[in-house]
Amino acid sequence: MSSDNKSSIPNSLNEHWMPFTSNKDFKANPRLITKAKGAYLTNHQGKEMIDASSGLFCNPLGHGRKEIISAITKQLETLDYTQPFQQGFGGSFELATKISKHTPGNLNRIFYTICGSTAVDTAIKIAIAYHKARGEGHRFRVVGRERGYHGMNIGGTSVGGMINNVKTFASIMMPGVLHMRHTNLPDHKFVSGQPETGAELADDLERFAINFGGENIAACIVEPTAGSTGCLVPPKGYLQRLREICDKYGILLIFDEVITGWGRMGSEFASQEFGVTPDIMTMAKATTNGVSPMGVVACKEEVYDGIVDNAPKGTIELFHGYTYSGIPVSVAAGLAVQEIIEKDDIFKRVKELVPYFQKAIFSLKDLDVVENIRGYGLMAAVDMRMDQKPGRAGFTCYKHCYESGVNFKATGDALIIAPMFISEKKHIDEIIEKLRTGINNYAKSKKN
Repeated sequence: MSSDNKSSIPNSLNEHWMPFTSNKDFKANPRLITKAKGAYLTNHQGKEMIDASSGLFCNPLGHGRKEIISAITKQLETLDYTQPFQQGFGGSFELATKISKHTPGNLNRIFYTICGSTAVDTAIKIAIAYHKARGEGHRFRVVGRERGYHGMNIGGTSVGGMINNVKTFASIMMPGVLHMRHTNLPDHKFVSGQPETGAELADDLERFAINFGGENIAACIVEPTAGSTGCLVPPKGYLQRLREICDKYGILLIFDEVITGWGRMGSEFASQEFGVTPDIMTMAKATTNGVSPMGVVACKEEVYDGIVDNAPKGTIELFHGYTYSGIPVSVAAGLAVQEIIEKDDIFKRVKELVPYFQKAIFSLKDLDVVENIRGYGLMAAVDMRMDQKPGRAGFTCYKHCYESGVNFKATGDALIIAPMFISEKKHIDEIIEKLRTGINNYAKSKKN
């Protein structure tokens, strides 16, 4: 690509192996994004589109925030990198303090990672290390859930329940992992908010404790609302029941809030929204508004103390970390995000916008090719009626919607819609209008 024509298609698309992409399909008809500002993206053809998935949940504060750009620039001019092992950077401690003001209960011990995937693997390691430090090294099992997504590292893939992820790499998965049933039931069609039925599905965890020994289970990890599989909202009482069972058997409860964190559900975290406090929590994406990679694990003081206080004085307490744990540029972005959250009263803004968005997205239920709609907070999924094989309808419809001027993430046959926190009602209206156009164009193409 020439320096004076950045919007053109590169001379070769062959060398870049794209993640989670139909590479053959993409390279036959590329979709290249060249510019982003506020709630809008511009592609290589000069077409402007509204970003209906907040840049894969990463940019809820909008693209191109000058406050974040300025903070990163200033940081790079002062300190670009320092190793995170056996020495520190003041900003990372400041950010940890600010994050802990929003986390529930006493989840105020903050461990930095690189992204959501590494945050999940870190959370699993911390859970195992905690039990071992307390003399319960026999706790090796981890319980996940069907249709869960916890990143693509070995630990996250093992406890996740996305079928294709697990099938491909089954030979290298963690041993001892069990999966509860997912919570998407037939009677949950077109439900906005928490379903009334399904809380009893949490009893899968107790069944595992009885059959495999609760004393052998280290942790249970769930997304409070499953995001990547298509917005599976927890039934009323479900998370509370998981908490009760974990307490009964000494199991650590881990909430993966990489998607639901920082306001997506309407409160700071889904934990506060649903009134259940985990022992360990992961976050990423919106933590830096997607500008610089960062993952975070927040732990209860008891978990931190259980590991640190049981280690010999002067030794490394947890043999784990990353080269890019809490690097200055990501910390600078995180601190700028915290200032924006406070200055713009983001959580209040989200709360006020939620009813309008939920009503708007459910207006699409009249379309014949729409099988189901689910939603909570500023997130929803529109399930397309399956066409011949799983995933075909969702992918084809996504491409039609892209052409109609709305961009989002599709998983399987689910169109996942997650507007930005800075959205106004006019942005929601535009998303719905262009979704309707794209879905209708998809339906017409099926008849031709």
